[in-house]
Amino acid sequence: MWDMFLNSLKLFFKGKLFRDPRAVFRKWLIGFLASLIAVIVLAKAGLPIGWTVVIAALGTGLLQPYLFKDLKYN
Repeated sequence: MWDMFLNSLKLFFKGKLFRDPRAVFRKWLIGFLASLIAVIVLAKAGLPIGWTVVIAALGTGLLQPYLFKDLKYN
């Protein structure tokens, strides 16, 4: 299991893990920006920082399967 993880990590950093690395980065960026916007909006709404982070992380975590559903590996 550890060897599989290390092999995937090596392929990722070489840019050979995904068929379209630019699409993966674009989808990751969408998730990151959604999380950032959620944190800013919730903080401006006056929620405590702990709740803000938990709600934003939960929302972004629920968004990830939708974003990465069509991800293709090499």
